[in-house]
Amino acid sequence: MTRILETRRLTPVTKYFRLDAPLIAASAKPGQFVMLRVRDGGERIPITIADYDRKAGTISIVVQQVGATTTLVCALEAGDEILDVVGPLGSPIDIPAGSHVCGVGGGFGSAVLLGLMRELKAAGQRTTAIIGARNKDLLILADELKPSCDHLAICTDDGSAGFKGFVSQQLERFIAGEGPGRPDYVVAIGPMAMMRAVAETTRGPKVKTLVSMDPLMVDGTGMCGGCRVIVGGKAQFACVDGPAFDAHEVDFEVAMRRNKAYVKEEKLALERVNCSRSAAKELH
Repeated sequence: MTRILETRRLTPVTKYFRLDAPLIAASAKPGQFVMLRVRDGGERIPITIADYDRKAGTISIVVQQVGATTTLVCALEAGDEILDVVGPLGSPIDIPAGSHVCGVGGGFGSAVLLGLMRELKAAGQRTTAIIGARNKDLLILADELKPSCDHLAICTDDGSAGFKGFVSQQLERFIAGEGPGRPDYVVAIGPMAMMRAVAETTRGPKVKTLVSMDPLMVDGTGMCGGCRVIVGGKAQFACVDGPAFDAHEVDFEVAMRRNKAYVKEEKLALERVNCSRSAAKELH
């Protein structure tokens, strides 16, 4: 059981959690994730570690409420406990020294840049971050990111904050020499469509790009094979070979189809959870 120390609602569907997890915090590195289970018989879901504090023995995660399990997680508050939190899993993101690194975060993916940008900045790297959302009310953790970034750019689809347009469009401007200038590395974390757009933006200019893949996972240790992604024409397991891969080698068509494989089952599971919660409220 892992105790929740703090929660914070970031948007109507996104919630921040700080967990008491000293063993995980002791060895966690940027890009790694945990497998989380809320109840006996429940599914395990992968959640990227947004940040960690080795001294305090805590890790931070950000959960977007989209399905049955994430709905149950987002119903928890400080003082509650999560049944299982296993990690750190996956391989950390490794960037050569002396690089100008641009982290691109879409939606809740922006949270994952917290630990990454901080560690890169501490190592003497030049850091730029681009974070985006549909509108200003869905932007998250911009203030927390600023201390770790030499340059922070905000994008919204509707222009309600920062640059009006997609993160990939802002990135294209930087590669062309605007703002902080062309990065040596790009790390994109967020919705699959956004990461694919970033990959296409950097492909022509040949800017090295990593994307964090989050397909369906069952155990997170390479045993089930459910998280297969095609990279460079070969099958890889996101949980052990990734989750970060060369964006220009990832077959996004296959990855996006796999992510939609269980849409019907996911919808039914969410309906059951919502019905159970409604029934519980009526009893009280």
